[in-house]
Amino acid sequence: MRFIHHSNRYIMSLCGLLLLAMLIFSGCGSTAHENPDKSSLPLRPSVPVVLIPTADGTKTFENAKVRIDYSNCSEGYIIAYYIGSSQKARLQISGPDRITYTYIMHGGQEVFPLPSGSGQYEISVYENIQDDQYAAILMESLEVSLKDDHSAFLYPSQYVWFDESTEAVKKGEELATGCHDDLEVVEKVYTFVKDNITYDEEKAKTVKAGYLPVVDDVLSSGTGICFDYAALMATMLRTQQIPTRLNVGYTGSGVYHAWLSVYITDTGWVDGYIQFDGKDWVLMDPTFAASFGSERLQKYIGDNSNYILKYTY
Repeated sequence: MRFIHHSNRYIMSLCGLLLLAMLIFSGCGSTAHENPDKSSLPLRPSVPVVLIPTADGTKTFENAKVRIDYSNCSEGYIIAYYIGSSQKARLQISGPDRITYTYIMHGGQEVFPLPSGSGQYEISVYENIQDDQYAAILMESLEVSLKDDHSAFLYPSQYVWFDESTEAVKKGEELATGCHDDLEVVEKVYTFVKDNITYDEEKAKTVKAGYLPVVDDVLSSGTGICFDYAALMATMLRTQQIPTRLNVGYTGSGVYHAWLSVYITDTGWVDGYIQFDGKDWVLMDPTFAASFGSERLQKYIGDNSNYILKYTY
């Protein structure tokens, strides 16, 4: 059996192709409109809410090599334990949208999101036989009914990992203090990452398959690759109770692309609010969701039909 490891393609493509191809967005900042005076509005809570995934053991698929705990799948995640001996074990998740996500399993407890909403999921685990050939060691179907459609984008997971001791969570609280609404928080987090994290080109050239960001390392070093930027920003926003999706796909012109979407109460999902060109974050004017003041912005963002979504993390 052969399959493509999408997470590897994601890391390398974002750090390579986007660096050259997406510079067209660098002029579409959020300075076109001044922020309205919000000083008379009440402040929003800034105390972080860190959701902790748990494996209750009440609902599992398991054998001698792997255990999948789906006790809390209604919260938008599963927890997998690989205890086999293969150096190359893979987990595949396919949801109701029929998009297949492939993850490297590192051993121990790992949390994986259920990003496609409620419905039937296929969960599979594979071990490497030789070269790029894999054999299935577990294949199961799972019916998921989510309590909250946004929870998968509030919890930590393998790609965006944090807990109550994570320094990035505390930094998110610091940045959110004094903000009046969620959009202010997004802008504060964006500005901090843009001004304080520099792109590590050498790391981008040498990153290996299976790399996972450690957000506190990114925060303390002030450097990182595309994956690091995304994980750090998502950590700060998710723990401020702002559902945040990392979307990966293509523009209408076929350029590999990534963007962050945030869920704003009374507005819904604001897609393409933060664009990532592989080196720099670009914050789009939040008014684009209602109207478009720039032909250039509308050309590349428009009503989001210009994007072809492939994966959501």
